[in-house]
Amino acid sequence: MSKHRNTPRPRRHRTKDATTRKRFIDYPRRGRGRLRRWLPSWRQVLCVVTLCVGCLAGLFAWAYAAFDIPDENAAARQEANTYYWSDGSQMVSLGALNRNIVRLSDVPDSVENAVIAAENESFYRDSGVSFQGIVRAAASAVQGEETQGGSTITQQYVKNTYLSQEQTVSRKVKEFVISLKVDRTKSKQEILQGYLNTSWFGRGAYGIEAAAQAYYGIPAKKLDPSQGAMLAALLKGAELYDPSTSASNHDRAVDRWKWILDRQVKVGLMSRADRDAYRTFPEPRKQSTSTNLGGQTGYLVDVANKYIKQRTLLTDQELAHGGYKIYTTFDKNRMRKLSTAVEGVLSKNIDPGKREADKGVQVGAASVRPSDGAILALYGGPDATKHFTNNADTSGVPVGSAFKPFVLASALENGARPRGGDRQDVSPDTYYGDDGALRTASDGAGPDDSHPTLRQALTTGGNATYVTLGRDVGLEKVRETAVNTGLLKESMAELEQTFPVGTSTPSAIRMAEAYGTFVRHGLQNDPYSVTRLLKDGTSIGGFESRAKPRRALEKDVADRVADTLREAGTKSAADMDADAAERIGPFAAGRTGDQDRLRSAWFVGATDELSTAVMMFRTSPDEPRLLPMSDVGGDTTQRGNVFPARIWADYTSAR
Repeated sequence: MSKHRNTPRPRRHRTKDATTRKRFIDYPRRGRGRLRRWLPSWRQVLCVVTLCVGCLAGLFAWAYAAFDIPDENAAARQEANTYYWSDGSQMVSLGALNRNIVRLSDVPDSVENAVIAAENESFYRDSGVSFQGIVRAAASAVQGEETQGGSTITQQYVKNTYLSQEQTVSRKVKEFVISLKVDRTKSKQEILQGYLNTSWFGRGAYGIEAAAQAYYGIPAKKLDPSQGAMLAALLKGAELYDPSTSASNHDRAVDRWKWILDRQVKVGLMSRADRDAYRTFPEPRKQSTSTNLGGQTGYLVDVANKYIKQRTLLTDQELAHGGYKIYTTFDKNRMRKLSTAVEGVLSKNIDPGKREADKGVQVGAASVRPSDGAILALYGGPDATKHFTNNADTSGVPVGSAFKPFVLASALENGARPRGGDRQDVSPDTYYGDDGALRTASDGAGPDDSHPTLRQALTTGGNATYVTLGRDVGLEKVRETAVNTGLLKESMAELEQTFPVGTSTPSAIRMAEAYGTFVRHGLQNDPYSVTRLLKDGTSIGGFESRAKPRRALEKDVADRVADTLREAGTKSAADMDADAAERIGPFAAGRTGDQDRLRSAWFVGATDELSTAVMMFRTSPDEPRLLPMSDVGGDTTQRGNVFPARIWADYTSAR
């Protein structure tokens, strides 16, 4: 054996350099294969998880210490909305006290159970927040299933009472933290009572008591389990689940109502026997309106609110919170004159007790200022608290021959192709010859009663002429011209043979605005009803500055149509008070005529200062369709089509 066998080898001294020095974090990991070097070790994973948890815990601890339970916000104390006339005087103040606080002991257990099952079935077990609820809501949304929301009842109560409705991360963090503190400082009964008294149920109702009155006309303590389930359905969004609003809303409400009743059985809040007792949907009563919305006021508020929501994306719920000052374009004096004119003509000529043909007669009217599109006056019906449809802003009444000016304007602008030939220019003095060709007086034999010019056909009727003209111009082009001048595309009828003679159903507001385009030399302004919107003294933008007028028609085209309509207006004066017609002065007018077979009567008259549309039609609660206008007003009329012209004349000549 070697004598050096047991002698230890001398240790080799290792030099520390940049390549051998041990790193603080060994990542990518040295000494591993190409793939494994990029896979973190369990120690590294554990360190990262621990660090993240620690950061979140620290952030939560900071937030919990930083956010105290604040005082109740303004939304929990509903204010009024105030509407003003165009002269700045107050029109109406709405919504100040539509909330009645009730004790939880006055709310039936079945209603409480319906709300808990619908919104937060773990309410009495959770700590005010629910991670499971958030995950469950997200998962169900992905799967397209019906389920509870991600927020607990406590969180919704906190949002309603202490915070704003804004959808921001900071607000959600505050909501989460404050909900934990509220759950520790208030009893579940206090929280549920507060939630039921602050929640929005639609129809201007905040709280379960106001909702019970609004939908069923009874106090909350008299609600049965079925009614309670219907009201609980509204918490998902009253604008989508009020069954009286539309057929689709009704279907959604019924489905949600069934689901809530079944859900109560599933979570042990209702027995199967009790559930089986409620198989018929508890239809709420029709929506009623506060008496201070009586007469025309409710229709004005309706138009203003629609415009606000269109311009600002505010919802009905946000508007109902109150506190808004709304300055409108409505002229108090013109409103009075228009209502007086309508009611005067109806009282003198329409007698439902005497004539069957006079039953169900309705009127809608609107006045617009052509220079900028401001809606100055409207007549929506006899009383907004009794007749809920706003006749001035409704689409559903065929416009008849009052649509012909749009056909003429399209022909002047685009020309026509008679019998599929070449497109040729058209003028108001063009007429169709025996051979179907378009001619003018210079072509030889002039027009006669059997071959009226476009001007004559517009004034005296001439439906056949305009049916042919619309076909030769192109129905698509006619529709395009009508929409460009201000009519809404969704109010346009199917493009079939009679489309040129008024099967479309624009509103009176839109007809008045579109005729204003003719007298405004082809410049179009969308109608508007609000000039300023203030909240807490701060102006909400989008109302003070309006878009400049848009060129809808060439000036020459618009002027020729307006001139032609002035001749039609002169003829229509025969149906008016002659003295009144003289006081009105020059105006452009279109109307339904004796050849119209539609169940409505229209008169639209425009001057440089004012464009007004008046329509009359008949309905019956038992008939989904419009009723005939023939014999309305007795034997002295033809289809009742003289009355809109008389209303227009009385209104525009009033002093």
